[in-house]
Amino acid sequence: MGDLERLEQIAEELIKTFEIYAPPVPIETMLRDPKNNMWETVDVNQISGTFLSIRDQYSPRMSLARLLARHVATSPWGKARGLLDILRKDEENIKAFARMLIMPREMVNSLPGSARNPLAMTHEFEVPEEDASLRLAELDSI
Repeated sequence: MGDLERLEQIAEELIKTFEIYAPPVPIETMLRDPKNNMWETVDVNQISGTFLSIRDQYSPRMSLARLLARHVATSPWGKARGLLDILRKDEENIKAFARMLIMPREMVNSLPGSARNPLAMTHEFEVPEEDASLRLAELDSI
């Protein structure tokens, strides 16, 4: 099994743990209220504006998704699943894992065909169009 498929499985497990069934994925809530003390609570209101990328109206959500990816990876839960090792191999794996968290495979695949395009996904998942496009390409390659 490749790293991307393993990341997909870990993302799916995390989404199920948080009982999230429909977009948009509540990234801020996941950071603020981890289940079973999975990681340190993050007060998203205290995050500096310089941390958040603001190229697009949804760019801050992607910044928070990458922060969540790093928190999960360094948590005991993430380490137990080998997540930290996978993410350390390549910086792009962190970005891909963040996209998997905010646009879970199962949710993307459940979209009607007419909604499986970057523009529609931007509104459905509240993500930048560029990230939606990358996510669709990732799903086609796995």
